Amino acid sequence: MGLLFGLVCVFALFAPSCLGAPLLQVERGDVTLHQGEKLQDDVVLAAKYIERFYSFQTGPPGHRKRSHPSFSSKLKDMQSFFRLNQTGSLNTETLAVMKMPRCGVPDIQEYVYNRGNRWKKNEISYSIGKYTSDLPRNTVDSLIGAALDVWAKASPLRFFRSSSQQADIMVEFGSKYHGDNYPFDGPKGTLAHAFDPGEGIGGDVHFDEDELWTADSRGFNLYLVAAHEFGHALGLKHSQNPQSLMYPTYRNRQSQNMLSSEDIRNINALYGPSVTAPYYPRLSWNYPFNSWYTGFYYPRAVKDKCDPDLSFDSVTNVGPSIFFFKDRYLWIKKNKNDIKEGPISSFIPKINSTIDAAYWLPNSNTFLFSGSSYWTVNFTRMTGWRKEITSFGFPASVDHIDAAVHIPNTGHTLFFTQDQYWRYNEILETMESNPHMISDDFPGIKTPISAAVYKHGFLHFFVGPEVYKYDVMVRKVIRIKKANSWLGC
Repeated sequence: MGLLFGLVCVFALFAPSCLGAPLLQVERGDVTLHQGEKLQDDVVLAAKYIERFYSFQTGPPGHRKRSHPSFSSKLKDMQSFFRLNQTGSLNTETLAVMKMPRCGVPDIQEYVYNRGNRWKKNEISYSIGKYTSDLPRNTVDSLIGAALDVWAKASPLRFFRSSSQQADIMVEFGSKYHGDNYPFDGPKGTLAHAFDPGEGIGGDVHFDEDELWTADSRGFNLYLVAAHEFGHALGLKHSQNPQSLMYPTYRNRQSQNMLSSEDIRNINALYGPSVTAPYYPRLSWNYPFNSWYTGFYYPRAVKDKCDPDLSFDSVTNVGPSIFFFKDRYLWIKKNKNDIKEGPISSFIPKINSTIDAAYWLPNSNTFLFSGSSYWTVNFTRMTGWRKEITSFGFPASVDHIDAAVHIPNTGHTLFFTQDQYWRYNEILETMESNPHMISDDFPGIKTPISAAVYKHGFLHFFVGPEVYKYDVMVRKVIRIKKANSWLGC
């Protein structure tokens, strides 16, 4: 059945070769180029590239059928697609593009397999079979789910995880000959490939296990490659727009707002526009195929960190970094030029809920609160089971925490709830029996408090879209700024 489907995508890296200064012209059939170092490598690279992506029919020199387009005309097609000068001959600029990491679907619409093919439903199952050894399984699960969410948020599509080997989209890692007649070629070559929507192998996505898969800018970012591949698995073809996720070449890009307006128009043309949907909670394990839904709904505000009305649910130091939580989204700031962002589950895979409050205990764990319970995390790794906040000594009347902050020089952690705050002794692990009024001890601070951070001897209270710098020695507010100024806005 697999041979009935066109191989949609193969990310390919061709072995680089040196380009020397032009010395003399060499002709090989229809090929005319300037000779330099490793000329033969460039000829082979160009011939394979045009054959693979522009359907150039190669054969013995002088024996090409008259009905077949020439190499020069096919090269012009390639140059046209990438908006290069259409010279019809190889040059430094054209060869440089040929050596870029890229996806292997033919670039000209005429050669795209099953153009306009789509799933005939909006709920699509997926399953992860063989995993990579480069990343923890829960990280792979999270990155694959986040890559599908890219398309779920822009369309009416919903994806659910399945344990079935007959899921619509099968995701697997393999090397060399891995069962689909399209073998991988080892490190620094083919990265991944996918198939058009349909039965059997249709919609499946495979990744080359011989590559280095990461969740950041080292090696190849699994989230970025998977998001592109899933676009093909849903029926999309390549774009000529370099800002589009469906542009052929692999490139690092912002993890937020992954899709261009063109990507959104194209997915909507196949499946219709996005609908505002509630978050699908984790379902019981007897729901079809032991599944859970992706396609979480993120409010529009988190898409723009510089929205003047942006507020945070919680903020905390974690070592030298600062974590900012908003709905199910997270920014991690190490310095003003190093900010990572994405769904919370992309960084802490076992958490799929909002974080109401958070604080870090130096040289220990981070505590994340949601409703009447909390988790302990060591940077981004879960270190314990979900527990109830009553274990801190809160009375049953306290059903959530608005904000929390640890004061290192006193050993106390302050918990803010509505217009009151509680003081917890981390050394003795005891809670003071009665709360205090915020207005009495922190005059000038509005309530409820969204988040609190202790930094450089000052308390910083986040209240809605503003942050108050508070001098505890003189008990007064000394500065008010926009909350997102901490993200460089």
